[in-house]
Amino acid sequence: MKPKLKKICIVTGTRAEYGLLFWLMKSIKEDPDLELQIIASGSHLSPEFGLTYREIEKDGFTINKKIEMVLSADTPSAITKSTGIALISFADSYIDLMPDAVVLLGDRYELLAAGTAALFARLPIIHIHGGETTAGAFDEAIRHSITKMAWWHFTAAEEYQKRVIQLGENPERVYNVGGLGVDHISKANLLSKKELMYEAKIQFAKKNLLITYHPVTMEKESSRKDFRCLLEVLAEFDDIYLIFTMPNSDTDGRIIQQMTQDFVSTYPNRTIAFSSMGSLRYLSTMQFVDGVIGNSSSGLLETPTYQIGTINIGDRQKGRLKAKSVIDCVASNKSIRNAINKLYSKEFQGILKDVKNPYGNGNASEKILDILKKVYLPENLKKNFYDL
Repeated sequence: MKPKLKKICIVTGTRAEYGLLFWLMKSIKEDPDLELQIIASGSHLSPEFGLTYREIEKDGFTINKKIEMVLSADTPSAITKSTGIALISFADSYIDLMPDAVVLLGDRYELLAAGTAALFARLPIIHIHGGETTAGAFDEAIRHSITKMAWWHFTAAEEYQKRVIQLGENPERVYNVGGLGVDHISKANLLSKKELMYEAKIQFAKKNLLITYHPVTMEKESSRKDFRCLLEVLAEFDDIYLIFTMPNSDTDGRIIQQMTQDFVSTYPNRTIAFSSMGSLRYLSTMQFVDGVIGNSSSGLLETPTYQIGTINIGDRQKGRLKAKSVIDCVASNKSIRNAINKLYSKEFQGILKDVKNPYGNGNASEKILDILKKVYLPENLKKNFYDL
């Protein structure tokens, strides 16, 4: 009889990705027929990004391997070298852990290293959130590369499922389960406003915005210019309380970090910044803000579930499915200013109560676990290109 999956190794490199994976990890850990393995890497192990591996341990998980890879720089050369360090370390980790399969969610550069090492080790890859497009970041190429390395695919929408098949993957191994972000919102015991004010020191005002802005990695030297436009406009709206989350360890991310810190120092009475909020605080905060502004995928994948607005700046998320609650704008003072005014307009506020999240209603982690418990380990990983 063919063997089924037993040891499932989940790789996580950032706070955001861990938040999406949490319920799947919990389900695997609690299943008597499965063994959970965890490799923590990337910004999880960096003091600059809040040493977020502690959150994983605090949640009751055991981290089997910690892979330090982030250099204290964010230049293209440093990112490339970090990926190389990770590739070597993942190769050794897989030999030690001997998993039956490796779970990779998304498209970050540490996952490119994890996927490449798994491919060479002849380990089947379970890829989550494939088939999506983001024209403004090199995540686009990484995501599709991991798709071609992977054996099983779990997508967040039917359109993405079709795109994975379009890339030549066998439809029998491509499953549309919805977004894991929606799952996390529906299952989490969210904090109250009072708890957030006490624990996170957030001082909510009548109007509040959550700002999450990341570098546009396919553009040269745009981070400083584009983020300055956003900050200049936010300075004009002195009646809005601003909650900033710092970017991940991407190219030019430290530029945004420093500019944020300078802005918060200039306007200390109506701003607050977090190197890492943690997924629970982040999702809880969304309950009490008027909208999310920036260029993070969370503004598209999770925010619509709260029926609040998202101001999506630039091309970083270009190509992703968007709810009617998303306002697209370019990185200019005028366009951002108009987007904020639109978000607070009576007409726009009126449509939010009918907004539906295109990434589903939850239960994605249960769907993934149910499928993984039924599949058999492949005898070999030879794949025929599936022609449409």
